[in-house]
Amino acid sequence: MNAMRAEYRIHHPEKILSPGFVVFRELVEHNLNTMIEIAGDIGRLRPHCKTHKMPELTKLQLAAGITKQKAATFAESEMLADVGVKDIFLAYNLVGPNIARGVNFRTKYPDVRFAVTADDPANITQLGEAMTAAGTEIDVLLDVNPGRDRTGRPVGDEAYELYKQLAETPGIHPAGFHLYDGHLHDSELKDRQAAVEEYWTLISAFRDRLEADGYPVPKIVCGGTPTFQAYAPMTDPVIELSPGTCTFHDIGYDTAYPDLQVFTPAAAVLTRVISRPTENRVTFDVGTKGVASDPPMGQRVYLPELPDGKQVLQNEEHLVIESDDAGKFQPGDWTLAFPRHVCPTSALYKEATVIADGEIVGHWEVVARDRCITI
Repeated sequence: MNAMRAEYRIHHPEKILSPGFVVFRELVEHNLNTMIEIAGDIGRLRPHCKTHKMPELTKLQLAAGITKQKAATFAESEMLADVGVKDIFLAYNLVGPNIARGVNFRTKYPDVRFAVTADDPANITQLGEAMTAAGTEIDVLLDVNPGRDRTGRPVGDEAYELYKQLAETPGIHPAGFHLYDGHLHDSELKDRQAAVEEYWTLISAFRDRLEADGYPVPKIVCGGTPTFQAYAPMTDPVIELSPGTCTFHDIGYDTAYPDLQVFTPAAAVLTRVISRPTENRVTFDVGTKGVASDPPMGQRVYLPELPDGKQVLQNEEHLVIESDDAGKFQPGDWTLAFPRHVCPTSALYKEATVIADGEIVGHWEVVARDRCITI
């Protein structure tokens, strides 16, 4: 984006407090349709709700025919179940009190197919014992490490024994593999495809070994947004695709991966000028409490109306831009700041103001921003 485009018009910005999270509904719908088109078969999609955490957006996905979801927290899982999702994968290892929460979730939502991950033998035993004691069971996917070295085990004998343990532990149903490759940052899609295809040779052979020994691997939940289009052409029926960020899309992925520009940033932060401290500086009210601060200082937002502005200072409630065009703005003026990382940005807001055709048409609550709802 080199300037504010027409699809980002807002007719009554004075009704929106700043900094305020805004979502453009038509662009969300465009992104969902594009996601479905890339997947080919909508039944392969298991989008990650961590990007939005909103019941209303989940309802849009359900209406479009997306029935499976991925989550990172129990709050996200509960939000999904409460709006009617019947197949939920919490892509996280349950430890400590979360084991009991897993039991409580299965008890509260017995009609939901619920899965988690595991990569440790003692943890698998604890989880199985808790489920058996409660008279229930849980789907568990083996967390496979493709080189990210965050969680999981690489394919091999140790991973084989873990999957065998899943299959033989009462209270646990072995449900396949979780394969997240967030370390693949190559800009060109062909390079990500080559890396995915190389590892898929290993993972599919590992799957075949297990199945030959009588241990079914019904699904492999693959990748995230950057490798979505790398896995999508693959025809293996066990593959499930789990993009997340592309629901809203963001400037980080838009600039890093040209192939993802088929999606359009659909969420932004409405921010206002609060000061003109010097001739070439303008200060906005989108501080670190208003936008994700995991990107480096100076790269956390993109302002289309100040594309060459240098972000020289950001504190909790202030963002200072230095630009020869600073004079275009005066205190009270508003603009849109597009987050480089939208997922943790959405979690900073209680609700989003929804825009359609330039009009404010509602507010979507970010229900799952908290770690706990009731469970």
